[in-house]
Amino acid sequence: MNENLAALVPELALLGAAVIGLLAGSWLPRRRQWIVAALAAVACATGLVATAVTMATDREQTVFSAAFAVDTATGVGRLIVLTALLLVIGMSVETVRNHAREAEYWVLLLMTGAGTLALVGANDLLMLFAAYLLASVPAYALAGFAKDALGTEAALKYYLMGALLGITMLAGTGLLYAAGHATHYGRLATTLPSAPYGLVAVGLVGVLAGLLFKIGGVPAHFWVPDVTDGAPAPVAAYVTTLPKVGGLIAGYRLLHQALADSDVNWSLLIAILAAVTMTLGNLGAFFQTSVKRLLAYSTISQVGYLLMALAVTTRSDLAQRSLLLYLAAYSLTNLGAFAVVTALPQARALDDYRGLARRHPGLAAVLVVCLLGLVGTPPTGVFLGKLEIFSATIDGGYTWLAALAVANTVASLFYYLRWLGPLFLTTDTAAVDSPEGWGGWSAVTAHLAGVLSLTLGIAGQAVLTVAEGPLLS
Repeated sequence: MNENLAALVPELALLGAAVIGLLAGSWLPRRRQWIVAALAAVACATGLVATAVTMATDREQTVFSAAFAVDTATGVGRLIVLTALLLVIGMSVETVRNHAREAEYWVLLLMTGAGTLALVGANDLLMLFAAYLLASVPAYALAGFAKDALGTEAALKYYLMGALLGITMLAGTGLLYAAGHATHYGRLATTLPSAPYGLVAVGLVGVLAGLLFKIGGVPAHFWVPDVTDGAPAPVAAYVTTLPKVGGLIAGYRLLHQALADSDVNWSLLIAILAAVTMTLGNLGAFFQTSVKRLLAYSTISQVGYLLMALAVTTRSDLAQRSLLLYLAAYSLTNLGAFAVVTALPQARALDDYRGLARRHPGLAAVLVVCLLGLVGTPPTGVFLGKLEIFSATIDGGYTWLAALAVANTVASLFYYLRWLGPLFLTTDTAAVDSPEGWGGWSAVTAHLAGVLSLTLGIAGQAVLTVAEGPLLS
């Protein structure tokens, strides 16, 4: 059995920093709690370096009875998660500075980040469920971190749906184990094709229910608008971004490694879920006036596009690279939009952004790049990601789904323009408050995310090349 701990440096760095941060936070005075934030950033940077070294040396392997795979999808997923986590840390500084529970915030963020990394590499049903719990439980606490009425309601809804669908996922795991007499994906790939059809189908639906909760897909999407609106803006940025990376890569690996030869028509099921998710997300966003709720429905629609790659997991060779590129582009673009929202905490409605281009042209430019990027406007990374996913979907035989996705993309322009329009209108009232100068942490994070989104669109071919490696079982 390969027990190489060096293969898990990114995960261990986050968990180690969480433990040290929890202990240090108990002794540090309130004005020195920022040290834990610095520790969290160092842990993320360590994980990025370790991932880059592993990918450069092509050290693909499975560890601990092959329960965790270190391969191309894991490497790219780690890069996305750790980069996104650094951006979330950056936009959180002003929100939790000198807070009585500042150290606990960073610790919870590190723990749920480690759970997301565990989802990315999970190669066993039990590992998948353990990662689900580690990624979910700290996030429930983060959702209610502000301890106000909206935050408490958000945390309760998040927890109740997570507990319900977590139990459903555990039941599905038990059914797949009963059908395949194993939990490792490689073993299941050989036993599930001859297992009872109904048992495999129900078990898969149960496991997918848990993953749909993590990514915010229909019909497990009901928590997304309330949690995004009620949680602090940096937490909303986290829950609408990072869990999607872990859940979608985990779902892709499960379908590709364990169910490729199954008689269950899971491909059509996921195609239908993708169609419904992108359509309902767009419809829900059309007439929103709250910026956070608009972004919440926007992220639901983005999940629909991402699910298209899972629908053609075994039907197109373009599925993996399109999924990984889209996840990278979406993460940067969505976090950029949320960083602007975080930098302007008093601007809660679309009309509050009236005149932003005159008062804060830099933030307005970032918002234009990110919102048009979410539509899929060149030269942003999401444009290239959508192009790849649409190509993979057509290559996989779901032309109707690609056509529906194009229609939804055009329709989404309506509600993004409803937000962008007021930026360039003049106003006599200072509805938009000023961040702490240009150098506020949230503002800096917003500019960085916007630049990275554009850079990814220009240099996206490099990501596509890296994302084409094989999966390990």
